[in-house]
Amino acid sequence: MAYNKDNPRNNEPQFAIEKIVDTNRVAKVVKGGRNFSFNATVVVGDKEGKVGVGTGKANEIVDAIRKAKERAGNNLFSVPLVNGTIPHEIMGRFGASFIMLRPASPGTGIIAGGPARSILEAVGVENILTKSLGSNTPANVVKATVNGLKSLRTVSQVAKLRNKTIAEITGREDLNEA
Repeated sequence: MAYNKDNPRNNEPQFAIEKIVDTNRVAKVVKGGRNFSFNATVVVGDKEGKVGVGTGKANEIVDAIRKAKERAGNNLFSVPLVNGTIPHEIMGRFGASFIMLRPASPGTGIIAGGPARSILEAVGVENILTKSLGSNTPANVVKATVNGLKSLRTVSQVAKLRNKTIAEITGREDLNEA
C-alpha cells in the first residue's frame, strides 16, 4: 500500500486495484416528490493477499464512491494464498447468497461471476473455480465471498489449532514443519 507522493496533503492510500462493484440509485418519496440518493460498493486490494470491501451512501454518486473507497481501505483483511490459489475448498454465505470457492490448477484462471471476480482479482488469486448459488444480489454475493475468504486457513494454521504437526494433518511424512 503506497501513498500519493505528488501531493503531501493527500494521505489517501493508493491500492493496486480499486473496483466499483455495484452502484444503485434509490428514491425516497416525500410530499414534494422524490428525493434521490445513491449507494456504491467498492473493492480495493494490493494483489498480494490483502483486500477490503466498503459501501457508501450519499446524495451524489461521486461522494458515495469516495466514502465506499475510504471504508474499503479501513476494512482490509488478509487472505492466505498458496501457489496463486486458495488453500482449500470453502463455502461462503451471507443471507440467501451462497458462493462455493474451489482451488484450481495453474492455467485455469479466475472462473467467477462479476462481484466475486472483482474481489478475487483484488486479492491476487490467479486460479480459482467459483459457483454462486441462491440470491445473486451483488452486495450479498460480495459479502458471501468475503465471509468465505475470511474463513480460509493454511495447513500450518490448522496444525497449530489442533496441536499437531503438518505431517499428521496432511498424512504425508515428506513435509517438513514450517
